[in-house]
Amino acid sequence: MSLPATYEKVCALDELPTVGAALADIGGEKVAMVRTKDGTVHAVQDTCTHGAVSLSEGEVEGCSLECWLHGSRFDLRTGKPLSPPATVPIRVYSVKIEGDDVYVSLTPSPIDENEES
Repeated sequence: MSLPATYEKVCALDELPTVGAALADIGGEKVAMVRTKDGTVHAVQDTCTHGAVSLSEGEVEGCSLECWLHGSRFDLRTGKPLSPPATVPIRVYSVKIEGDDVYVSLTPSPIDENEES
């Protein structure tokens, strides 16, 4: 049985780019806060599992985030790598929006190994 998620306020919604990523520090954890074209907000591990660089400096396309260094792409919903050279997923965090505020749970969401990419 898992513990209930505890959410921390990260920022106001208008502090995020309209489409793109921004770096947040939540209790010492570096998190890439990402807003996609449809307005959905995602929170993922900021460090690329291949190149150990900041993903918040990468490009958002659809529901994926591309690492600026070697071009690995990660699914923002599952954390799974969508293109090489990365082969290890990134952590994905639960996000909720209350009014104009963005909250993130530092409890990583489980990755469903059976989920199709």
